[in-house]
Amino acid sequence: MIKLFRFLGPYRYWIAAVVCLMFLQSIAQLYLPTLMADIVDIGVMHGDTAYILTMGAVMLVVAALGTACNVTAGFLSSKTSAGFGKIVRGKVFGHVERFSLQEFDTFGTASMITRTTNDITQVQQVLFMLMRMFLSAPLMIVGGIVMAVSKDAKLSLVLVAVIPLLAGVIVFVASKGIPLFRSMQAKLDRLNLVLRENLTGIRVIRAFNRTEHERDRFGASNEDLTRTAIKVTRIMSVIFPIMLLLLNLSLVAIMWFGSIRIDLGYMQVGDLIAFTQYASQILFSLTMVSMMFMMIPRASASAVRINEVLNTSPTIVDAPDFKGSAGLKGAVEFRDVTFSYPGAEQPAVRNVSFTAGTGEVTAIIGGTGSGKSTLMNLLLRFYDVGGGSVRIDGTDIRELGQEQLREMIGYVPQKASLFSGTVTDNIRFGNVGATREEIEHAAEVAQAGEFISGLKDGFDSPVSQGGTNFSGGQKQRLSIARALVRNPAIYVFDDSFSALDFKTDAKLRAALQAETADATLLIVAQRVSTIMNADRIVVLDDGEVAGIGTHRELLDSCEVYREIVMSQLSEEEIA
Repeated sequence: MIKLFRFLGPYRYWIAAVVCLMFLQSIAQLYLPTLMADIVDIGVMHGDTAYILTMGAVMLVVAALGTACNVTAGFLSSKTSAGFGKIVRGKVFGHVERFSLQEFDTFGTASMITRTTNDITQVQQVLFMLMRMFLSAPLMIVGGIVMAVSKDAKLSLVLVAVIPLLAGVIVFVASKGIPLFRSMQAKLDRLNLVLRENLTGIRVIRAFNRTEHERDRFGASNEDLTRTAIKVTRIMSVIFPIMLLLLNLSLVAIMWFGSIRIDLGYMQVGDLIAFTQYASQILFSLTMVSMMFMMIPRASASAVRINEVLNTSPTIVDAPDFKGSAGLKGAVEFRDVTFSYPGAEQPAVRNVSFTAGTGEVTAIIGGTGSGKSTLMNLLLRFYDVGGGSVRIDGTDIRELGQEQLREMIGYVPQKASLFSGTVTDNIRFGNVGATREEIEHAAEVAQAGEFISGLKDGFDSPVSQGGTNFSGGQKQRLSIARALVRNPAIYVFDDSFSALDFKTDAKLRAALQAETADATLLIVAQRVSTIMNADRIVVLDDGEVAGIGTHRELLDSCEVYREIVMSQLSEEEIA
């Protein structure tokens, strides 16, 4: 957790102010019992009303100053802890943005959400407690012991006996709680995972009447987390009753032995009152320390999880002397490419080699799991190749900056992703500087203009989260428009026409032909009709190239392609 506190730099002056304020507040708290003792021993015992009023006024001033310091310190502590949380969330989010898909696969989406929200909140809350109590509590304990000893050293032996007991209880309970807090955060990850799957997959769950099953699955995860939370709460809740018991027993012992010492003339009544207040301050401060120990283990576990993210270096980074994309036209070459996903038993693609020239349409087709989308992920450098290379105009993409590489590519993913906002916002996502005319032109080419004009607010119509207020075909066409408005050198359509009807598909391909005449066009498709007229068709089978050629050439030379065609087209269409 201490590692995370390096982000407190911007608030170092506020922290210094809090330290000073808490120091002053502690001095005020420690001075009040002494004033009370003087009022009792001098003012009350001697009937000096003027002294009582004077010292009472001093007590009010000291108490007011202590309160002002406490309130100001609380305000600054709140601002500092909230600012710290803001900085850490920003650091984590910014660091995660640089992760490759491999790191996302390692942590998981649900865990990343928990680490960025709940875990940071835990550390933020503990920071607030530390700033309020971590300084004042030790000051009150040490100062209280010094002041108590100054009043009566022998009576202080009661505290010498009690304080080690309290410290032992705190250490014992904390040692039992830390492993459970770590387990609880992991189980919270699991609960978030189940909840996220339930929310995102609600249509499938209801379509297959699995609502009860998902309710049971969520209930099991919830129950598991609850059991752990109850167990750790039971352990931690032992501290407070023990503290109160020892506090009250200590006060009874102080009163007992203090009355004896007053009777023997070794102590005055006011000193006993002050001693009792010092003992209460000491034991109360220890109780506050115990409360911090209830929070620190969980925050410590959360801090470890946050540091795991921050300490994870992205596997895909730009070369120190990376090149820009200026002068590159966009000719793509896969040269003997081999790649395996982390933990996979065998490569997803093996020894894949082909070229895609500018002004040409290169199509990739194959069965499910043959590696089509994997090749597109490698081109975009979401993953790095395990062997061979992916090149643009002869330059290895690992020699290019990631931003420069992706600026050259207009990518339409297999699953259309829209963002909350408007239709215009989603199309302009591909090119923030696009004009209204460019946006409308891209929509027309993508065959989205007709349905957009039918919306109530046209291009200003709202898009809900995930684009749930649009059909699958509409989302795909908006995704295609988003890529077109970018006007890139390379277009990547990863099975992007699957949700379109044949008529729209044909019209879209015809419009694309004129729009992308000077660009490199890579199309991953399942439909043969979509890629029949491609300049080059690459057939994949089980991660390997089974054939490369035109539609006619492959019908004669590639058995895998012929089987795909026979399964989709009639003999008349093939002829």
